[in-house]
Amino acid sequence: MITAFVTPPTGRSFGLRLDTLIRLRWLAVSGQIAALVVVNLGLGFPLPLTTCLAVVGLSAVVNVLLRIKYPVARRLGDAAAGPLLAYDVLQLTALLYLTGGLKNPFVLLYLAPVMISATALAWSTTVLLGILAVACAGAVGLWARPLPWVGTDLPVLPDLYLAGIWVSLSVAVGFIGLHAWRVAEEARELADALAATELVLAREQHLTAIDGLAAAAAHELGTPLSTIALVVKEMQRSMGDASPHSEDVALLRDQVNRCRDILQTLTSLRAGDAPFDRMPLALLLEEVVEPHRNFGITIAVSVKDDPQAPVIARNPGLLYGLGNLVENAVDFAASRVDISAQWTPSGLEIVVSDDGPGFAPEVSARIGQPYVTSRARDRQEQDELDGESGLGLGFFIAKTLLERTGANLTFENRAPPATGAVIGIHWPRKALAIEADEHATKGRGLD
Repeated sequence: MITAFVTPPTGRSFGLRLDTLIRLRWLAVSGQIAALVVVNLGLGFPLPLTTCLAVVGLSAVVNVLLRIKYPVARRLGDAAAGPLLAYDVLQLTALLYLTGGLKNPFVLLYLAPVMISATALAWSTTVLLGILAVACAGAVGLWARPLPWVGTDLPVLPDLYLAGIWVSLSVAVGFIGLHAWRVAEEARELADALAATELVLAREQHLTAIDGLAAAAAHELGTPLSTIALVVKEMQRSMGDASPHSEDVALLRDQVNRCRDILQTLTSLRAGDAPFDRMPLALLLEEVVEPHRNFGITIAVSVKDDPQAPVIARNPGLLYGLGNLVENAVDFAASRVDISAQWTPSGLEIVVSDDGPGFAPEVSARIGQPYVTSRARDRQEQDELDGESGLGLGFFIAKTLLERTGANLTFENRAPPATGAVIGIHWPRKALAIEADEHATKGRGLD
């Protein structure tokens, strides 16, 4: 099961590297110093330069202390990164108080800490930072020193206009923060789901490798076992029934025969489970379906009897993806699941359908995305659709693995009055490299 490695999305965060925060603060410090120098020396605007540089210098001191005390590779959680970003909001508030408050065009920099939190920290931390930024913007709107300017004709902005700036800044903090958090959360969900897919595929490949090693071991052990069997047979013939060791030799011969049967079973794995073997389409579908036949649901596989039926290269991703779709169909079916396969010179199509309730309207448009799930049948004693402890990864993993083989998947419901879901998997000719195989008994092959 992959559930031990993946946590469902619940507003979780992966934290921020301390080095990232330090570098961003150095960038802010450099920008603030440059702005102060240009405004004061370049434009000639009067500024409380000493006080402003002291505020900026405090950030530089904080950066140096953090760099000395903690390793740069340290990853900060919400409890540590949140206060550091809150400090950045308060430091910006102090600078704005000294340089005009809401009249200062750099008031838009309140968005920066909120954006950083939205992309890396939990939603609750982002909300608190947003509230702090909005409150600080309102404070400097009410109490701030005059905007630095030259001459006697100082700009006078109406209070209503300043209130509009505060409202627009508040809306921007909320909207941009929510948007950035949602985009980052979707990226995190996709990364988790892809990691789960890789784990599933690695597990299937590991099992396939074990099967291949078992078959190889059985082949290598066949010769010494035959020698042992021959020696035991000669010993039994030379001793006769009157020998006191005849029973021991008979038991030894029975155990040799048992070992031979076991090795023959292992050797049979070579023909069907090696990762590069080719399997007729009907046999591959039967292997996929077989584990799901004991749940009280009729599974009908329809493959026409054709001497040129496709022969497909067997791989774990293909088997797991098809198996997952069949498992979900069995989970929801009322009494029957139908699996049909058709092939043409242009490609191969497999259709999995059931007579259950079909895809729920609220998830039908998002089938195949990670963490999309709905209620499953009580007879399976599951809480969720995909069997992955409710994570909603089943269809995503199946879709991802099958698309890696070049397949295109479609999900839809049967046309009324019929009920049930229909899943189509289509491989185009170029994806499966359909070629006539003159040496294969099955004719046309699909690699």
